[in-house]
Amino acid sequence: MSQAIPGNQAASAQITDLFRKAFAFTKADEARHAGLYPYFRAIQESHDTEVVIDGKRIIMVGSNNYMGLTHDPRVLKAAEDAGRRYGTGCTGSRFLNGTLDIHEELERELADFCGKEAALVFSTGYQTNLGTIATMVGRNDVVLIDKLDHASIVDGCFQSLGDTIRFKHNDLQDLERILQGVEPRRGRLIAVDGIFSMEGDLAPLPQLLELARQYGARLLVDEAHSTGVIGKTGAGTCEHFGVSAEVDLITGTFSKSLASIGGYVAADAKVIDYLKHHARPLIFSASMPPYAVATVLAALRIIRDEPERRENLWKNARYMMDNFRRLGFDIGVAETPIVPVIIGESSQTFMFWKTLFDEGVFTNPVVSPAVPENSCRIRTSYIATHTREQLDFVLEKFEKVGRAMGLIP
Repeated sequence: MSQAIPGNQAASAQITDLFRKAFAFTKADEARHAGLYPYFRAIQESHDTEVVIDGKRIIMVGSNNYMGLTHDPRVLKAAEDAGRRYGTGCTGSRFLNGTLDIHEELERELADFCGKEAALVFSTGYQTNLGTIATMVGRNDVVLIDKLDHASIVDGCFQSLGDTIRFKHNDLQDLERILQGVEPRRGRLIAVDGIFSMEGDLAPLPQLLELARQYGARLLVDEAHSTGVIGKTGAGTCEHFGVSAEVDLITGTFSKSLASIGGYVAADAKVIDYLKHHARPLIFSASMPPYAVATVLAALRIIRDEPERRENLWKNARYMMDNFRRLGFDIGVAETPIVPVIIGESSQTFMFWKTLFDEGVFTNPVVSPAVPENSCRIRTSYIATHTREQLDFVLEKFEKVGRAMGLIP
C-alpha cells in the first residue's frame, strides 16, 4: 500500500498516490543489501586510465574516454582559459543571449570535420538526437530505427509526431520489408548508431544508404561512439565507409572521445538553419558552457593532428578481443574498442562485476531491459592511453574470476 498523501489522509483510501511506484520499487535496495549494487559509484579521483573509489585505485575499462583526452594538459588549459575569458556559463539559450563566438567557431570546425555544409551544437548529446529527430519527423512522417539504437534516438522518436517502427538489428531484409509498406506520400527517416554501444559492432552504412535512396528515405547516423575512434581523421563510421557526403544527418556527442559535454548535428545548411529555429531542446535549454566548448575545440584538433592516438586505441582493442576469445569468453559480434563479455543472466552478471571490482577492475554490468535477459554482459571499453601492463592486469582478473565462476575452462 502506498503512503498517505500529506494533508489528505481522509481521502487517501480513494485517491491513488502518484508516489506509489516509488515506494513499491525495491530492486535497488535488494541489490544494495546483497552488496551487488553497481550504480552511482562515486569516483574520488580520476587519473585517465585509473580512478580512485573508496580510497582504492583501480583500472578503468568502463569509460568512453576513448582518446584519453580528459587529462591532456592542452585540453585542461583550454578549459581554464575559456573560463577566465567568458565566465563559467552563458546563463541563456543559444537562441537569445547564449551564443558565443567559440560556439560558432566549433560549429564551423565540426562541419568541416564531418564533411557537411553546417553544424549545430546542443548542450548534451541526448538533446541533440531528441531535438533533431523530434523536429524533423512530423505528423505524417515515419522514422525507422534499429532495435539496438541508443535511448536518445528512441526518445527523439517518442517526442516526434510521426510513427516509429523498429527493425531487427542490422537486418537489411527486415528494414526493406518495412520500407516497402510505407506509403510514398509519407516522409521517412532511417536512424542508426554508427557503432552500437552495447554490442561494439558497426552499422552497414553503404547498404543502408542504398535502401534509403531506393525508397526515398533520409538517413541519420549517430556517431557518439565512433567520433574520434574510426575513420581516416576520426570523423566516424561515415568517414570509415566513405559515405559522409551521402548521409543526410550526422549526430554525435562530446562526452566520449571529445572529453567534455554537449552534442552536435551536421547536415545541409538549410536543414541546420531549420533546426536552429525549431528544435525545442536547443531553444529552451541553456547553451554549452564556455569551458566545455573550448575543451571540445582542443580535443577535436588533437584528434585530427595525432592519428597515433587512434592507432594505439585499436591496438589495445584488438589485443583485448584476441585475448578474451583465447581465454574462451563470448564477446559476441564486437569489432571495435567496445568489447562486451557476455555472461548470461543478471544475478551472475552482477556477481561477476562485483568480484572484478574487488579485484581492482572497473567495468559496467549491462542487464535487461538494455539487453535480452539471457545475454546480460560486462561491457568493457578501451582508451588509447591504456598500457599493456594495465591490459594484462585486466585479462588476468577476468581469467581468475571467469574460472572461479565456471564461465571459462
